[in-house]
Amino acid sequence: MTEHQKQMTDYLAAFVEEIVQAGVKEAVISPGSRSTPLALLMEEHPTLKTFIDVDERSAGFFALGISKNSKRPVVLLCTSGTAAANFLPAIAEANLAQVPLIVLTADRPHELRQVGAPQAIDQLHLYGSHVKDFTDMALPENNPEMLRYAKWHGSRAVDIAMKTPRGPVHINFPLREPLMPLLDPSPYTISDTPRRHVHIYYTHEVLEERAVKRMAEQLNNKKGVIVVGSLDKKELEPALISLAEKLQWPILADPLSGLRSYGDTDDFVLDQYDAFLKNTEQLGQLEPEVIVRFGSMPVSKPLKNWMEALTNTRLFVVDPGAAWRDPIKAVTDMIHCDERFLIEALLKEIAESAPEAWLADWQQTNSIASEVVREVMENATSLDEGKVVDVLRTALPDHAGLFIGNSMAIRDVDTYFAQTKKKIKMLANRGANGIDGVVSAALGASTVTQPMYLLIGDLSFYHGMNGLLMAKKYQLNLTIVLINNDGGGIFSFLPQNDHPKYFETLFGTSTDLDFTHAAKLYGADYQQVTEIDALKDALDQAAYHKGLDIIEIKTSRQANKTNHLELWEQIAGKMAGE
Repeated sequence: MTEHQKQMTDYLAAFVEEIVQAGVKEAVISPGSRSTPLALLMEEHPTLKTFIDVDERSAGFFALGISKNSKRPVVLLCTSGTAAANFLPAIAEANLAQVPLIVLTADRPHELRQVGAPQAIDQLHLYGSHVKDFTDMALPENNPEMLRYAKWHGSRAVDIAMKTPRGPVHINFPLREPLMPLLDPSPYTISDTPRRHVHIYYTHEVLEERAVKRMAEQLNNKKGVIVVGSLDKKELEPALISLAEKLQWPILADPLSGLRSYGDTDDFVLDQYDAFLKNTEQLGQLEPEVIVRFGSMPVSKPLKNWMEALTNTRLFVVDPGAAWRDPIKAVTDMIHCDERFLIEALLKEIAESAPEAWLADWQQTNSIASEVVREVMENATSLDEGKVVDVLRTALPDHAGLFIGNSMAIRDVDTYFAQTKKKIKMLANRGANGIDGVVSAALGASTVTQPMYLLIGDLSFYHGMNGLLMAKKYQLNLTIVLINNDGGGIFSFLPQNDHPKYFETLFGTSTDLDFTHAAKLYGADYQQVTEIDALKDALDQAAYHKGLDIIEIKTSRQANKTNHLELWEQIAGKMAGE
C-alpha cells in the first residue's frame, strides 16, 4: 500500500458514495486502464448496480435507455482517449431529449497532457454545449477539505443533471499511477463515524395566480386544440383529458405522448391527424384560434406544416425549464411551468368551453380517417410496414414497453398505431432523432420495463448490432421486430426520390445483409416471417421466451410508399364525400 493509493481510494470512494446517496442506482462501465480505480470502486459499492459494456458508443445509449425509462440519473464511465469521444452521440441525444446522465471520464494527470503521452486527447470541455456542466476534478487527496470537495461535486453533478430541463453532466478525473485502489477493507464499510450527505430537494415551476387567470381568459370560449408531443411525465394523461373536457377541445396526441396507450381510450384524443392534416383545403372550419402545446414537437410533418401556416392562431408552448422547444418559431406565449400544476390551476379558472360543434367537427374528421385505416388493415392480406404495426399493436401485452426506431418506424407508428385500452409505454430517441444507438437504448430500457419490444428498420439495426452483446451477457429480455426493406426507406418519401440517377447509391443504400448471422453470434432466437399469421405466431412465441428474440420481416420500400400514398388518397376522398 502506498500513501497515493490511500488518498486516491478515499477521495474516489467519497465521490461514488455521494452520487449513490443522491439517487444514482445504476452505472454503465466501459473498462480501461486509466479508469481502473473508479470502475473497481463502483463494482465494490454494495448497492450500485453495474453493467459492463466494452463498446463505448453502445454503452452510452444503454445508459441513456435506462435513464430515459427510469427517469433516474445513470452513471457512464470510460477510460481516457478516444473511448470518451465515442460517448458523444448518446450525450447529444441525452442533452436534446432531456435525459440525466452523469458522464465520468478518466484522464491523464496534468503533467502527461499535451506532451505526446499515449491515449491522451484533450478532454477538457470535450462535449462542448452538449452537456449542462463540466468539471475537471482536482487530483486525489484525502484531507478533510478534499474529501468534502469530492462529495460536493458528486451531489452537485446529480443536482444539475436532474434540474429541469434535465440533461448530461461531464466530470473528468485526472488520475496518477499506480491505479489500483484499496478494497480490503472495503472503503464502504460502516464506521462508527456517521457519514453526512447532501439532501437534494427539487421544486416545480409554477405560474403566479394572475398569469394563470390571463391565460385562462385567452382559452375561455375559444376554438382551440391541445397538441401533445413526447411527454415523459408520470400519469399526466388523465389531467390532460380533464383539461380537454373542460375546454371541449380535441387533443392531437403523438405516439410518445402516452395518450394513445395510457390504459384507456377517449373521444378527446385524436390519433389520425397525420393523415387528415395533409388535406388542409378540406378541413373547413377547423382553424383554431388557440393552440396549447405540451411536450416536444410531435413527429408528424403534416401537423408541423399545418401549425406553421396558422398565422392568426395564438400558440402557447408549455415547457418547464429554459429549453425553448419551438422549431416552427411560431410561439406567442412561452409558459415555463410544471405541466400538472398549470393544468390544475387552469381547471379552476376556465369558465366557458368552445362552441358545441367545434369538438364534434374534429372528432368526425378523425373518425373518417380512422375508418379508412381500419378498413385497409382489416383487408390487408400481406405484410407491409403498416400491417406490421397493426399486428404488433394487437399483440402487445398490457403494461409492455415499446421502443420505436427513427426514420420510418416512428412514422409508421404515428399512422397505424391507434388508441388502445392497454397500457403501453412508448419510448424513442427523439432528441437528435438519430438511427444509431437505438438497439442499445432499447436494451437499457428493458432493464426497467418488462416485457420490452423494439420496432426498428434494417439500417438502424445494423448501426446498433454491437449493442446486442449486452443482451447476451446479461440475458436481457427484448423482442426485436426488424423491418428489413434493404435500405433507407424514409428517403423514398423525400425529394431525393425524384432523382433516380444516384438515388440508390446515396440514399437507398442497400446493404443486402443476412441478419441470421447476427442472431447466431449473439445467441438470439431468430425467425423470418412473410405472412400475417406467421408474425402473430412469432410474437406469441417470443412472449413465452425469456431472452433476445429477433423477428425479421422483409418488405419493399417502394410498396410501402405506394401503400401510404393510396391510404392518404382514400382518406382525402372520404373527407371530400366521394
